[in-house]
Amino acid sequence: MASSGKSADRFSFSVRTKILLAFLALSLGALLITAFIAFVQMEDTGQYAITSSISLGNRASADSTAALERDAQASLLRLAKDQAYISNIIIEQVGDDLNIMAYYAGEIHKNPGMVRDLHLPTQDERPENPLSTSVVFYSPGAEKTISSEEVQAAGMMTQIFIPVYATDPQTSAVFVGTESGVSVIYPWTTGLNASFDPRLRSWFIDAKKNGGITWSDPYVDLLGHGLMITCSRPVYDNSTGRLWVVGADVTIETINQKIISTQVGDRGYAMLIDENGNIITRPGLTAGDQRWDASFVTENLLQSDNPGLVAVAREMVAGQTGIARVTYEDGDRFIAYAPVTSVNWSVGVVMPVDEVTAPARATSTRIDTDTATVAAHIDRQQNTVQAIFLILSIILIVIVGILAYFFAQYLTRPLAALRNGAEAIGRGDLEYRVQVATQDEFGTLADTFNRMASDLREYISTLKRTTAEKERMLKELEIAKGIQQSFLPESAPDLPGFDLAGYNLPALEVGGDFYDFIPLDSDHYGLVIADVSGKGVPAALFMALSRTLIRASATSVDDPVRSIREANRHIFADSKTSMFVTLFYAVLDCREKSLMFVNAGHNPPLYLGAGTSNVRLLNAEGIALGVLDEIELKSVTIPLHPGDVVVLYTDGVTEATNEKDEEYGIERLMQCVEDAKALSSQAIIDAIVHEVVAFAGTHPQHDDITVMVLKVL
Repeated sequence: MASSGKSADRFSFSVRTKILLAFLALSLGALLITAFIAFVQMEDTGQYAITSSISLGNRASADSTAALERDAQASLLRLAKDQAYISNIIIEQVGDDLNIMAYYAGEIHKNPGMVRDLHLPTQDERPENPLSTSVVFYSPGAEKTISSEEVQAAGMMTQIFIPVYATDPQTSAVFVGTESGVSVIYPWTTGLNASFDPRLRSWFIDAKKNGGITWSDPYVDLLGHGLMITCSRPVYDNSTGRLWVVGADVTIETINQKIISTQVGDRGYAMLIDENGNIITRPGLTAGDQRWDASFVTENLLQSDNPGLVAVAREMVAGQTGIARVTYEDGDRFIAYAPVTSVNWSVGVVMPVDEVTAPARATSTRIDTDTATVAAHIDRQQNTVQAIFLILSIILIVIVGILAYFFAQYLTRPLAALRNGAEAIGRGDLEYRVQVATQDEFGTLADTFNRMASDLREYISTLKRTTAEKERMLKELEIAKGIQQSFLPESAPDLPGFDLAGYNLPALEVGGDFYDFIPLDSDHYGLVIADVSGKGVPAALFMALSRTLIRASATSVDDPVRSIREANRHIFADSKTSMFVTLFYAVLDCREKSLMFVNAGHNPPLYLGAGTSNVRLLNAEGIALGVLDEIELKSVTIPLHPGDVVVLYTDGVTEATNEKDEEYGIERLMQCVEDAKALSSQAIIDAIVHEVVAFAGTHPQHDDITVMVLKVL
């Protein structure tokens, strides 16, 4: 028994030791479990970060690729429009030259006394300076039948040929050909074939047939200048029945230098086609060894075996503007096209798709590479953190084993941990968590503390997101206001006999109100007030589009219906959303003092005649723009008298509400206009805006307030 007691004493432990051993076991167990969970969580977090990074990179790559391709296509389309504009200028300049020469020829016909005796050399009589005179040429058999008077009259055209040729670098020659068979060509030249008869050339025949300015198809020039196109126009002598045709030659090389030679990337080029789909010129188009007296046949895009190319050609000959992707010349091509409106031709800019999309592909590759680099970095960081955590865990186990002996001194550790946590939270470290392993009141308090820190972090995160969202909305509203204000007139035009003013007060949410003064000619002005559906940046952008299209379409001084219907077609075609715009458009005749107007679903303006207190509405039938591609409108014309007042406004005026949710209404507006009718236009606007703002009080307004006032002096 004694031996047994000694053995028991050998393996007995004090309570302190048992507590220490129990604490050590619990501590080590908790540490191992925590380490395991931490490793698992770090692995999951790392994988999630890598997956998210790759997903974000893929989305960024796709979005940037799409955006860059859209920008490239838009740039290509702008280039086509620019080249079409340049073509119009060149062609119109040549047309103006023809009109000048035709006018001079008409003056010669009407005033035979202008004709003087002069000597025109033939191609066999070389002058000292070929730029000082023209060459006279007789068609086969014409020299024997033509009168010397007509030859002298035709020769007088040299006086207008010289300045026209000197001021227009596009022309290689200017000339007149008569139905009797004589031709006067400037500058003097040689090389005219004896069998050449201008009366049989297409430019003479077509001008005679069409009766106006006509452009020929490309043909091989008799004088060796390569491919040529000719602009011609007939001139009739009503007293004698004579027919002359004046013309100007433009070489295809000139067209190439002015238009087609434009560099489009590395492999792109431009081309020009006529209203029948025939290619007038493009790089590489030459006469070759073809004779001048043989018809030059060029490629017709409408007769192509390529359905996609034919579809684009149809759009081009129809005078449309756009861009299409087709398989052409053994590869995918973008073809951007725009009309040359003065002659019903069209400019096409052709560019390989792979060259257009090359920047987008390069950007996508860079994003993919950067995404892979980030993913690899995250993986390395994850492995590093796990290794550090493992090392720290081992060190901590050793430390816990050593310090377990001092368990009694660590009884106050939970309180210290809570104190440290409170200090960390006070410094703003909301990620700090108190680590207390006990299950007593200290443990409960620590858990509550950690939940408080987590809830506080979530609250602050939510507050930051809310603040950021509000800042984003405010920034968007500032952008929308900037867009809207940039398209409003800085001031009203000064029109004799009229007092005109306009004003816009944007709302908090920014609507799409705008007004405009459009000069049509010296006696007519277009007055516009409109309201775009929607709010914010989309409404401001749609307002900018609508204003531009309305300005571009408002060209008629006597038919506002046609102008607004044209604007509606463009707005309907260009709008990619369900947005629309209400509009009141009036043509002010400053000389006749009248107002012709149409109303496209807008609030009818107020009209207060001089000497009366009866305010009435200017009604006209019509629906909003952008709803249908074709709309019916009716115009109304009213005379204007001194003292008359016309007030144009948007629904932000009449639908302004106060704290009682009452609307300002049309009756209050009519009364305000009647009370202020003796004031200036700007003072009337100030009175209306002041009364509306005072009526609304502190109640926020959600729509723009826009007013325009016309007063007859």
